[in-house]
Amino acid sequence: MQPHNSKVQAPLGPNPKMFLQGNRGGRFFTKVITLGIIWAVIIYTALQFRSIKLDVPMPHLNSRFLLQKRLDTLTRHDSTTEATDIEPSVDKSPSLSEDKLINDIQNRLPNLPIVYWNLHKNQPMGMNRTCARFPSILDIEFNNNYWQTLHTSNGTFHFFGAYLDKRKNNRLGPTVRVLGMIDRIEPTVITHCQFWFDGKKEPVIAKSFEYKYIWYKKWGNYKQGIFQPYLTACVIPQKYNSLVPQSISLVEKPCDNSTNNLRVIYDAPKEKKDFAVCVKGLDFLHEDLSVRLVEWIELLNLLGADKVFLYQLQVHPNITKILDHYEKEGKVQVTPITLAGVLPNAPALQHYFLSKKTNHKRQNELIPYNDCFYKNMYKYKYIALLDIDEVIMPIEGTTWKDLMENKVLPKALKSNKEERASYNVRNVYFLDDLIHDHGWFKEIPKYMHMLQHVYRTKNFTKPGQYVKCFHNTEKVLTLHNHFPLSCLGSGCTSYPIETTDAQLQHYRADCVKTLKKSCEEFRKTSVMDTTIWKFKEPLIQRVSSTLKTLGFFNSNNNSDMLKESSIRKR
Repeated sequence: MQPHNSKVQAPLGPNPKMFLQGNRGGRFFTKVITLGIIWAVIIYTALQFRSIKLDVPMPHLNSRFLLQKRLDTLTRHDSTTEATDIEPSVDKSPSLSEDKLINDIQNRLPNLPIVYWNLHKNQPMGMNRTCARFPSILDIEFNNNYWQTLHTSNGTFHFFGAYLDKRKNNRLGPTVRVLGMIDRIEPTVITHCQFWFDGKKEPVIAKSFEYKYIWYKKWGNYKQGIFQPYLTACVIPQKYNSLVPQSISLVEKPCDNSTNNLRVIYDAPKEKKDFAVCVKGLDFLHEDLSVRLVEWIELLNLLGADKVFLYQLQVHPNITKILDHYEKEGKVQVTPITLAGVLPNAPALQHYFLSKKTNHKRQNELIPYNDCFYKNMYKYKYIALLDIDEVIMPIEGTTWKDLMENKVLPKALKSNKEERASYNVRNVYFLDDLIHDHGWFKEIPKYMHMLQHVYRTKNFTKPGQYVKCFHNTEKVLTLHNHFPLSCLGSGCTSYPIETTDAQLQHYRADCVKTLKKSCEEFRKTSVMDTTIWKFKEPLIQRVSSTLKTLGFFNSNNNSDMLKESSIRKR
């Protein structure tokens, strides 16, 4: 029992006030602990992310730099990608100085007197400020890259080249001959020649002497308005005919300021070499004749051609590879050319046009033939105009020099003591399909087209038809594919080389169209003719070595070329 006077205690249980105070303290403590844990997690996470390189776009950074960083990051983690320190191979040659640029232009455009103009461009040259001024290269009126233009009151002239003719048989005396095309037949407009000599500020002016037509009207295209091939003669006045003009301009009136200015080409070494070959504009955009071209060039070289001068319209990439190779070796020289005036020069379209317009094609071929002749007439005794499917073959001996000195000239001079303007060789066909009747020769690679094709038609084409010539550079004035058209001295005499001494071996799939009926007769009789086999060993060795050097036996290379050709044909 409890004492009577003792205070009675309150029953046990929660005190509301104390409970409220205790609950608040616990919650505060819990919040502190929770915030601490969260903060610790944040700090820990931040420390972990410091070790990871993150590319965060920053507004002040260059976006190209950020893109490069992202690419670099991807590259580093791609185990299949090559090392990033490898750089693509590009041409890092410094820009050409102005003098080197001028020389480069001169090499690309030999008919342009840009070096001479560059030396005098800051000097006033001409009769006066308004009369017969020396034309700036920047004011010349060009046409289709390589031609220069003269508009007259009666016809338009397109000029391709100018050449100094000082040959002893030239009765006019020293003459600058200007090669080009005129859209007139028998032009009547009077033109004047402005000769520019080094060291003389005024031009020497003379009336042009003649327009020599490089065509026969009976061949067709004899129409006004169609561009016709001509050689214009500008006779140097006697007071200056011992000098070599640097350039020439043609104008209608003596005082006219010209829109054309051609470098006068005169390259006369002390001694002439024997033989060169000129080839018209190559038109083989879709045909890969590269391997046959190698065989042909090497055979000409064995025969004694010092150099082959080719003109180029459009060619297959493999042909370009071959020509580049032989240019580096010094065996060939390639000159790009276009058609003059409004004729098409776009790839493929140009070929189509020339295949349909035969007379236009033939007339335009006369420009490279005559340009080649005049550029080289002082360098060689004889120049032959050949296509890449034909070869002048000596029957005995192995060189053209042996043929001319030991066979042809003794016979020709016996009948006439004067040298001829040309010496022509008769044509005989080595047709492609004749070999199939006889099989292949195992000891000769199949890609040696001429060595494999040793069956020819028994009969030659008629004398004077489809011949090719050795042209005497002292006698010829203008050239056609088969014969000289005009000559110096006593006229265009041509000596026919006997078929027992030489023959023109013509490698074709078929005869020319004009011989279609005769060709059937030709095919009925064929004979084996292995004259070319005297060159078999050196020719196989040279051709095979060149093809190997240029990668033609590489299967991957050939596959790529076939793909490229297929894409281009589509």
